Amino acid sequence: MTRLPLFRSTVRPEWIDYNGHMSEAFYVLVFGHATDALMTGTGLDSGYRETTGCSLYTVESHVRFLREVPAASHLAVRTRVLGAAARKARFAHEMYVVPGPESEPASDAVPVATTELLAVHVDQRAGRAAEFPDEVRRRFTELTEPAPDWAGRSIPAVA
Repeated sequence: MTRLPLFRSTVRPEWIDYNGHMSEAFYVLVFGHATDALMTGTGLDSGYRETTGCSLYTVESHVRFLREVPAASHLAVRTRVLGAAARKARFAHEMYVVPGPESEPASDAVPVATTELLAVHVDQRAGRAAEFPDEVRRRFTELTEPAPDWAGRSIPAVA
């Protein structure tokens, strides 16, 4: 199975909140950088954006904060493409704390956070959704894998 490389980052001191662990805004920042890496890996890189005026816009996301992440933690983010259509893509990121900057998550590792996203390919000049080029759709198809069991859920109602 074809996969994108892991996105890696290290938790900076300024990302730590008043509770002594990574603030929720920085989970989203790391996931955003992982989405940028997905874009590069599927042909939607800066050259593509400059040439075509098209980009990928996130239109919906669902983040789950599962475990606290302390300062200086090494992070590895696994990206899964869950599907793509003519103008949109669905994908997920799983964030892991790993022992070192180049370490892989253990096969039984539990993510510290996850996010599922729906994104639309947008022609910024026309101001509307546009179909992916064939090569980009082909790449998304090559990368598509089954959704993890947590994907597709919504936030439960409070009783």
